[in-house]
Amino acid sequence: MLVAAVLGPEEREDRELEAVRVASEQVSDAVELPVGQPQRTVKRRFRRDLRQGPECSGEGRRAPSAFGEGLSRRHSLMLLALAAFWGSSFMFIKVGVRELEPTTLICARLAIGALALLPVALLRLGARTLLLESRRAWRPLVLIGLVNSAIPITSIAWAETRIDSGLTAVIQAAAPLFTALLALRFARHDRVGGARLLGLLVGFGGIALLVGVQPSGNIVAALAVTFSALCYAVAAIYSARALVTVQPLVSAVGALAAAAISLLPFALVQLPSRFPSWEVTGAVLALGIGGTSAGYVLYYALLAGAGASRSILITYLVPALALVYGAVFLGEPVHTVAVVGLLLVLGGVAPGTGVVGLARRRVQATDVGG
Repeated sequence: MLVAAVLGPEEREDRELEAVRVASEQVSDAVELPVGQPQRTVKRRFRRDLRQGPECSGEGRRAPSAFGEGLSRRHSLMLLALAAFWGSSFMFIKVGVRELEPTTLICARLAIGALALLPVALLRLGARTLLLESRRAWRPLVLIGLVNSAIPITSIAWAETRIDSGLTAVIQAAAPLFTALLALRFARHDRVGGARLLGLLVGFGGIALLVGVQPSGNIVAALAVTFSALCYAVAAIYSARALVTVQPLVSAVGALAAAAISLLPFALVQLPSRFPSWEVTGAVLALGIGGTSAGYVLYYALLAGAGASRSILITYLVPALALVYGAVFLGEPVHTVAVVGLLLVLGGVAPGTGVVGLARRRVQATDVGG
């Protein structure tokens, strides 16, 4: 089955929607419907499963968490840890570009992330599966590596040489809006309703505000971050078609490795004249191990355990945490326009991507008797 996923770190810094292949038994909010049965039987089964939901088990409901009854404390902690990893990525990029060129920094980050994920993939999938699937899908993996990692993350790093890390995260939060907009063109089943259109307009209005108020010297940097959000959206739409049969870990390792290799020539010619300071070295390791490899593992575990509809919460946590990180650890000012822009962008994400409509349909189905 295909589920909507927020991938990335910037993902992706922040948080884009990506379609990934996950077995139905691995997703907590998956609903299996009978085939060849009368329509009334299918409807009754669907409503019953939604009423019971993934939070019901043989031992009863999950204990409520800070994010509501549908998310266990364990998954709430995973969500917070993932948001902390991905939200801090913007701060660590800001630290890294003090002494490293953007291409060098991001090449090192992607290489470390791929190497750290490789043992996990080998342990879970085995060397034969990893090699065969990578060879079979090497062309889309290379393209995804470029469009989903090398180009957008390098653009973000370059932008952070000119604008604050918190502002970068807020603009990057528009990635799901671009994904929803492109889906209207390339996903034939999607239609523009009033709520979705309003959400897209509000979200993109927030981006226009954030870019428009920048000084002339920073507008290009803000546009570079906006471009990175568009790259993530293009990658999400493409991967939904090209990587349907590829295991998520194979996609992650293959795309990261391809992205790192593509940046290697540029990184080598821009190596620093001396070894980076311990702050920058620590930032590179944190980006590769925490923001990339651990982030992927946490995200897919959260997706499998809590479901895609709850994993979307990461979209709201990452930019807010990035603003806090930038203000507390880097001394970046939190301007009113950044907060207003964040509220507009996130306020447009839910209706613009159809999350509000999905939640409403789930509630209505729950309230109807079987």
